[in-house]
Amino acid sequence: MLNASFKGLWDGVEIIPEPVPFMCRMSALAATALTLSLACAVPASAKAAKPAPVATPAAATPAAPEGLRRATAEERSLAARLDPLARAAFWGREADIDPRDAEAGVGLAQALRAMGKYDDAAQAAQRVLVTAPKNVEALLEVARAQVARGQGFYAIEPARQAQELAPRDWRAPSLLGVAYDQASRPEEALAAHSLAASLAPENPVVLCNLALFYASHGDAPRAEALLRSAAAKPGAPMAVRQNLALVLGLKGRFDEAEKLVRQDLPPEAVANNMAFLRAAAPGPAGPPRSWDSVRTAQ
Repeated sequence: MLNASFKGLWDGVEIIPEPVPFMCRMSALAATALTLSLACAVPASAKAAKPAPVATPAAATPAAPEGLRRATAEERSLAARLDPLARAAFWGREADIDPRDAEAGVGLAQALRAMGKYDDAAQAAQRVLVTAPKNVEALLEVARAQVARGQGFYAIEPARQAQELAPRDWRAPSLLGVAYDQASRPEEALAAHSLAASLAPENPVVLCNLALFYASHGDAPRAEALLRSAAAKPGAPMAVRQNLALVLGLKGRFDEAEKLVRQDLPPEAVANNMAFLRAAAPGPAGPPRSWDSVRTAQ
């Protein structure tokens, strides 16, 4: 069985101190989990072209229940440093105080997704959309949760809406690329990934997602080149290096793969992942192992 350090590349890899795990693409290998997630799935923590959440009119916001106090801006900022369970408790309390608090609802959805509670995460984000239907962050979070649970078809519409509302934001098309691929619509997936790359050509998450698209469709050389480029970018997340290690390992280049794995993982995880790669790689006379065959071997 695939070690969690590889299997979680989509939805369980935290690369930036943000409220949500980074998802380095819910790829064909790791589609059972972007996760940024957001998918090298699109991370919710992305700063480039990130639109501000749609504000709830002050007149529509009820007062906090007696005896309860909303967290200050500083307290909310510090909540990003908490583990997912603590973040879920924090944002759940904030959402209970004010159900119309979009930031709290999105924060709760992100924390739940980080815990692997994808259905609950999608529901939390959907609740935000009841009162703020044009909240881009909530739309993206619904899409991320659907991708994380392997249901890319249901991520397409919210991701499309987010793209329409924020056409210069690379996160929506990058996430759409993953969703289309999960829905077996490769032409649309490639078009979406290409759009994301045109919006953010130096972004390692975008390059990683595009690389994993090529890997899942049998173009390992192009995937390797893109992953190497992504790994060389400043601030490239762990998930990029681990996906590169995976591509190299499937090609039998174990020494290179192990060097990458050791940069981010403890010895026991390295041993488990390398054992998996050696078992998954083809024998001396065998053909190269495909990405899809690794996925089905999980």
